[in-house]
Amino acid sequence: MAGRTYKIAGFLTSAFRVNTSSLLPASYRTDLARARQLVPPHALAAAIDRDGARLFEVGCGQQALFERLHIPGAAYLDLGGLEAPPLYNKVADHALLDTLLAHGIRHDSTVILYGRSQLAAARAAHLMLFAGVRDVRLLDGGFAAWCGAALPCASGPAPVPMPACDFGVPFPARPEFLLDLGQAALLAGRADAALASIRTWSEFSGATSGYSYIAARGDIAGARWGRAGREGDVNSMSEYQLADGRMRPAADIAAMWRANGIHAGLHVGFYCGTGWRASLAFFYAWLMGWERIGVFDGGWYEWSMDPANPLVCRIDEAILA
Repeated sequence: MAGRTYKIAGFLTSAFRVNTSSLLPASYRTDLARARQLVPPHALAAAIDRDGARLFEVGCGQQALFERLHIPGAAYLDLGGLEAPPLYNKVADHALLDTLLAHGIRHDSTVILYGRSQLAAARAAHLMLFAGVRDVRLLDGGFAAWCGAALPCASGPAPVPMPACDFGVPFPARPEFLLDLGQAALLAGRADAALASIRTWSEFSGATSGYSYIAARGDIAGARWGRAGREGDVNSMSEYQLADGRMRPAADIAAMWRANGIHAGLHVGFYCGTGWRASLAFFYAWLMGWERIGVFDGGWYEWSMDPANPLVCRIDEAILA
């Protein structure tokens, strides 16, 4: 990923509705506490064209790709309305609220998200949960899984939005799901908490920053390695996903975290370089029923900007289990 120049705002639309009663076979993902929030492609296909949830494809300046090919009934949601430079942190609360309302999303909406990048969809899912949307779901494996299942696609522009007048509850309803720099620093020093670095070993150890626009190498002092994906690819979460992009068994992910001191009994703050990989780790933990979790929005990018923030390089250490 060369910089963040591709993160531009796109045209905002609303979604068609699908029937939520057909979205989850009883046998699907029995290992997850919130199994219905991870939707298999064929279940979504069976529900299209019925009244129910709002379906969005999440992207970054990719509306042209969306209009060329997308899941039938989907609308396009650009992350430019949810995060902004220079740090690519969440936009101000009022701006996030405006974006959600413009797409007809209230606290009591059912929203199903997918993306050409599962990380982009997870970023939107986390911020919607932070806002207080109660029923946020992710298509398991994203658009690639849909296409891999040979399911039908559509083309053309998305429908015109039907804005919501109000969110329905105080905003944001789940502020604990988003951590700022000060809160992250507190977690790093607590015995009952963990900062989980969702980065590759090369990033975590300090061999590379991982990003062309982040000069500093190393990681937050006291952080624990939560792993991520392929070396050299900040868009990869292969440690968490099967070869086709679907989520690995919850027991495998929990064991991977536990080996490095990350478990459900702690207050866990996930972070990465700027938020995308951490959002997917957060969402998977949320699916698994972990309750005391959040995303440190600024991640390594914000932390490394202040030389007063303690950091550590581990390039001479052996790779952790």
